[in-house]
Amino acid sequence: MRLYNTLSGKIEEFQPIKPNEVSMYVCGPTVYNHAHIGNARPIIVFDTLRRLFEAQGYTVKYVSNYTDVDDKIIKKAHEENVPEGVISARYIEAYQKVRESLNTETLYATPRVTETMDEIIHFIDELVSTGHAYAVGGDVYFRVSSVPSYGTFSKQNLEDLQVGARIEENAKKENPLDFALWKETDMGIKWQSPWGEGRPGWHTECVVMIHKEFGDQIDIHGGGMDLRFPHHENEVAQSQALFHNSIARYWLHNAMININGEKMSKSLGNVSWAKDVIEKLGADLVRWLMLSVHYRGELNFSDETIETARKELDKVRMPMKQAYIKSQLAGAELSGLDEEAVRRFIDAMNDDLNTPNGYAEIFETVKKLNQALRQREIQWDQVGAQAAALEAMLQILGIRLPRVELSEDDKQIFAQWNAAKAEKDFAAADAKRAILIERGLM
Repeated sequence: MRLYNTLSGKIEEFQPIKPNEVSMYVCGPTVYNHAHIGNARPIIVFDTLRRLFEAQGYTVKYVSNYTDVDDKIIKKAHEENVPEGVISARYIEAYQKVRESLNTETLYATPRVTETMDEIIHFIDELVSTGHAYAVGGDVYFRVSSVPSYGTFSKQNLEDLQVGARIEENAKKENPLDFALWKETDMGIKWQSPWGEGRPGWHTECVVMIHKEFGDQIDIHGGGMDLRFPHHENEVAQSQALFHNSIARYWLHNAMININGEKMSKSLGNVSWAKDVIEKLGADLVRWLMLSVHYRGELNFSDETIETARKELDKVRMPMKQAYIKSQLAGAELSGLDEEAVRRFIDAMNDDLNTPNGYAEIFETVKKLNQALRQREIQWDQVGAQAAALEAMLQILGIRLPRVELSEDDKQIFAQWNAAKAEKDFAAADAKRAILIERGLM
């Protein structure tokens, strides 16, 4: 497998730290509101990557966190006059429902910041004691100058950054680029620390949760492209400071989603909640659309792209449904597997999760299945091999297409429909056909 590594800026051959094992961490949400459709993209992308690894015999330890300490959570709790835990629990449950409704596999762990506080305080204390951080009053800041490579991960020009940072310069900081590890607070949820009561800064939380779940280094760290700077740059800096590595050997970032050609934002009023989109379109269609564009390319959500995805998915679904139904009506067993087709699909996907090329292999297999079904004398071993290959490909994409099982009554309706057509009794044929359509069998 080859993956584009943000760390190096190149596509590299994937080599796991441990043979046949993959450790993967993806930044999760700050739980102060419902997940929007943009949040669904990394859920789908990294679940698909996990499935691709597993299809090739890897064991994947996949972790994604919940940030349940944040100013936005505190603000919402204050507005509703409830504890912060009520807000975070509400949206963790909502986010989990979205994740599950997208046909995802169960995560190894979903750590929360509030459950990792002792480790976070200890980590910050280590940074202070080694000179990589400094306390000012009740606040603690990371000393960016202590890591000479700072800025290289996200290809930032430090001089330009410093000019921008001085606009909102904090007099407490040694350097405008230094970022908060611990913040003194007298409002909202807080914890006791060597620097007084407060709460952690966002950038230090993931580093600690990764270290707690995996140790000093992991194979893959993922997230949206918008996290490269400052969040992931700051994660890398802290890890370099204490562990002398960049946390992950491979950093993967998915691109953003546009709505009708425009960037999704609250100011434009075009934010779409994931739960509403999934309820309207269904998980299979959402996944197909999300994966129809390479994960590093921007994805446009519009009526046009949704309709295109629907037509493409129907092109796959219909011949598979025909294969299931016709084989049962003929009393034939579907068996076998076109292993070469599956191998070509996996090879395409192994090229930096190239889903568009993977789709091309799916459509080539669909073409062969259609040809097999149109033969006067159907070779059921060919039909079975192509149908099974498509099942294997869709499994990797996380798209569910359960095999159709005909009841005896279903078979009887099909027989009556065929008899009515043979007798040119079109009214009766239409009536039987309507029943089959209603049952989703046509």
